Amino acid sequence: MKNVLILNGHQFYKDVAEGNLTNSFINKANDFFLKNGFEVKNTHIENGYDIKEEVEKFQWADYVLLQYPVYWMGVPWITKKYFDETFTQGVHYLSDGRSRDDASKLYGSGGLMQGKKYMLSLTYNCPESAFNNKDSLFDGLSLDEAHVAVHKTFQFCGLEPLETYAVHDIFKGDLNLDAELEKFEKVLTKNFL
Repeated sequence: MKNVLILNGHQFYKDVAEGNLTNSFINKANDFFLKNGFEVKNTHIENGYDIKEEVEKFQWADYVLLQYPVYWMGVPWITKKYFDETFTQGVHYLSDGRSRDDASKLYGSGGLMQGKKYMLSLTYNCPESAFNNKDSLFDGLSLDEAHVAVHKTFQFCGLEPLETYAVHDIFKGDLNLDAELEKFEKVLTKNFL
C-alpha cells in the first residue's frame, strides 16, 4: 500500500479566497486516493499543525500532494512558514549533499527523502496563456519554471516531481468546476496509478 500526504496550503481572505475551490480539489484527491487503495493523511496548514507530527508524516509518506492558491507568484506565506518550520527540523536534509572528501557531490543532492515524489496542484487567477509566452508577465517561463522555488525546496529534500496541475482564470466567472475536477483526476491517474 502507498502512503500519500495531502497538504492544503490555502490561506483565507474574506470575499477573495475563502477556500471553497481549494477544498473541492482536496476532496477530489482524498476520494481518488482512498478509492485506489492509498493510505491518506492530511494537513490543513491554516488550521495549525504540530511540527514533530508533520516531520513524521513526511517520513511516512511515499507521495506528497501540495494543493495551494498562487498568491503573488508563490505559495501563501503560511505555507512557506510551514516548510521553514517543518523542513528545518533536521530529518529532511541533514546534509546539503556536499562532501569535504568528494568534490563531485553537489549542493542540494543530500536530501533524505530520496525515492519519494510530489505533485503541485495550483489554483490561479492568471490565464494559461501567461506561460510559455515571452511577451507575457512570466517572460516565457513555463508553469513549472515560474514555481522554481517550490520545486527546488522539494528537490533539496530529495523528492522527485510529478506532473503539475493548474486551474487558471478562476475569477473570470466562467469556471467549469466539474470539467476542471475531471482534468485533475486525469492528472492524478497519470501520476499515481
